[in-house]
Amino acid sequence: MKSGFATRVKWALILCAAMLLCALLYGAASRIYYKKAYPLTYLEHVLEQNDYEILPNALVMAVIRTESGFNPLAQSSVGARGLMQITEDTFHWAKWKRSAPPADSYEDLFDPRTNISYGMYILATHLSEYGSHELALCAYHAGRGSVNRWLADARYSQDGIALTSIPFDDTGRYVAKVKHTMEIYEKLYGGLE
Repeated sequence: MKSGFATRVKWALILCAAMLLCALLYGAASRIYYKKAYPLTYLEHVLEQNDYEILPNALVMAVIRTESGFNPLAQSSVGARGLMQITEDTFHWAKWKRSAPPADSYEDLFDPRTNISYGMYILATHLSEYGSHELALCAYHAGRGSVNRWLADARYSQDGIALTSIPFDDTGRYVAKVKHTMEIYEKLYGGLE
């Protein structure tokens, strides 16, 4: 009777050890997968150019991943270019607003450092203006004019400061995706400092 009990205890301990080992291996494999799927590519450019206290590095990395998948030569059907997918009109607006060097051109947006510099400026400007990640991302995706119209429309904003809903489905999906990606970056890498 005692040997049967001892055998059951032994097998229970072996099973527990095997389950613990599987959990540890799964956790390690999961972490490796996520670090490959959410890399720190171009983080050095983000860190060297982030002079904006309000702009989290994880947000910038999330925008880059969502916009271009880290492809510096990405170009959309509407002509948005580079890592942070900046359109020509937005580039010229940002260049004028920040009094950038006249030598900077729309072609330069395929250069990671230049693209990130302009993208971060645009994102920080929206964040300063609207005061929330959600509205800054809406403006980055759909434009400031759209966000200002939504905030002035009682169907989408009750106070003119925050949105109750995002009228463009693709912008709503974009905002949700960037925010989720930002959360993953924060979980994997902390503050990315």
